[in-house]
Amino acid sequence: MSVGSLGYIGLKVKDPDAWAGYATGVLGLMPGEVTGRYRLDDMAWRIAVEAGEADDLSFMGFEVAGSAELEAVRGRLAEGGVAVGNGDPALLAERGVLGLITCQDPDGLQVEVFYGPTLRTETPFASPAGVTGFVTGEQGLGHVVLSTRDMAAARHFYQDLLGFRLSDIIHMQPSPQFGFDMEFFHCNARHHTLALMPVPMPKRLHHFMVQVATVDAVGFALQRAEACGTLITAGLGRHTNDQMVSFYSRTPAGFEVEFGQGAIEVDDATWRVSRHDKPSSWGHKRPAY
Repeated sequence: MSVGSLGYIGLKVKDPDAWAGYATGVLGLMPGEVTGRYRLDDMAWRIAVEAGEADDLSFMGFEVAGSAELEAVRGRLAEGGVAVGNGDPALLAERGVLGLITCQDPDGLQVEVFYGPTLRTETPFASPAGVTGFVTGEQGLGHVVLSTRDMAAARHFYQDLLGFRLSDIIHMQPSPQFGFDMEFFHCNARHHTLALMPVPMPKRLHHFMVQVATVDAVGFALQRAEACGTLITAGLGRHTNDQMVSFYSRTPAGFEVEFGQGAIEVDDATWRVSRHDKPSSWGHKRPAY
């Protein structure tokens, strides 16, 4: 049994107020009942933003179907030598879930596995920016791209212990002197929920992605970002591997968010692992700094 989806993420940022304006005004997320919590769908929250100096990802939670699946993941982590903690009542109440375990990935990031999130179906999602909805459900929040100091250890943790499956690899060549393989992993039909970069970076989180249903919704988000003076770190383009049409913008915390639509989906019965030599078929032009 593997994790089913990326359920939520937590961020520590120096300027929560600036991030609130970006989350609602650019991304179109709905404020939750608790200050600093943001909704993408019927879940009570998907993104938690707290004050902190890191300006980075502080935790992420992967959802499983129920208690049996949670215990299966717990057992596999323990057998793999990972210290696993039970979510105490205060943490369960804070996350709003029925069951939860905690651990750390090889780079020290807090990883939580949970089941039974709180839903707010009595208060339907309503974006303050007019976004009709995000692609979530069984595919979860979206995806995260993380840097790692030890690709083999990170791969073992996420693939062998949490059950992620390799989707494909992109060989990145930022300069003639430096290149690396970026690995993309799925745990449901979303092409990738996790991507790993074997490159030390100032922040663990390179970006997270949210997905909408139409290219018009992407275009409207791009217009909102430009109107707010948000730095567009990669213009509109289509990726080679998941074929998503998207753009990237810089958050007030410095990491990026990809906003896209139209990604292909994975069917494990027929999927074949492949490699690519470029991240984008077209577009995604980076600004000249």
